[in-house]
Order: sequence, then structure tokens, then C-alpha cells
Amino acid sequence: MKLYTRSGDDGSTGLFSGTRVGKDHPRIEAYGTVDELNACIGLAICACRVDSVLQTRLRHILTLTQSVLFDLGADLATPMGERNAGRVPRIGEADVSLAESWIDEIDGGNTPLRCFVLPGGTELSARLHLARTVCRRAERLMVALSRSEEVGPLAIHWVNRLSDLLFAMSRRANGDEGVPDVPWVGRT
Repeated sequence: MKLYTRSGDDGSTGLFSGTRVGKDHPRIEAYGTVDELNACIGLAICACRVDSVLQTRLRHILTLTQSVLFDLGADLATPMGERNAGRVPRIGEADVSLAESWIDEIDGGNTPLRCFVLPGGTELSARLHLARTVCRRAERLMVALSRSEEVGPLAIHWVNRLSDLLFAMSRRANGDEGVPDVPWVGRT
């Protein structure tokens, strides 16, 4: 089987339901950004040191998160009520609760936040901040999609939690290396 099908040469793509939509359709924008987020998380995983207990834990959580993101992409690619909708795992309350427990675990090791922080510090922290910003864009696109088509509300909740998790991880990655967060300093 060849990698290319030529079926998208007209600017359309197929959803898992079989429906064809334009490659610029809001549903495609949403799950395409989720895919981009998954790639950013893969880049962050590559920066996790193997000799750090914390970074090994971050790598584990991030790897599990990548699997959930893959499910989220399938969720977004398969409108509810359409063909194949019952074959797709949907983001549920257990996913949201697990993300919240990870946030509590990771942020529990951070110093209290006393100012806005800029992306940076360590390479891992900067990569996690990049993932966080792509996560926020995915969330915005999912919210926009939900105004015209059904999107599972827990999917939006989970993505919102994921951005918080990535922020907590970015701060913790700096702390693990003894590098302070980069404070935002207003222009005078």
C-alpha cells in the first residue's frame, strides 16, 4: 500500500465517519493542532534527562498524555452520531481527574508563584512552554468548533487541564535543574 492516495489533492480530507470536508474545516484545524501538540510533547520528552527521577516521571506522564492526545484526535475526527462514532474512545471524567491529580503532584513541588513567568530557563522548560501554547490554541479551536458542531465537553475540560499541567511541568523542570523561572518584568 502506498503512503499517498491522491484523494486529498482537491483540498478535501476524509473524517473517520467517511464524510469528506475541506482541509481548512474547523474540525480539521482542531485535530491538526492536537497532532501538532503531540509532536511538541514528543520534543519535550526528548529533552528529559534519564538520570533525573523527576524528569523520568515527567517523561512517563507526557508519554501517557500522547496516547490520550491520539484518542482526542480520533474523537475530533469522528463527529458524534455519525458512522464509526461508537468505535472511538471519547475523553471522559477519568481522563480529567487523572490530569488534575498529575497537576497536583507536579505543582506540589513548585515554589509558590509570585509573578508572571516567561518561557525559558532550561531547554526542557522552554519546550514544555511551547507545548502549552499549542495546547491553548487547540483549546481555542475546539471551543470555536463547539459553537457550530458537537464536541465532547470533557474533551475541552481535559485540554484546559493539560495546559495547566504543562505549565506546572515547565516550572518544575526549571526547579529540578536549580534554574529560576524567568520573571516577566514590565516595561517602564
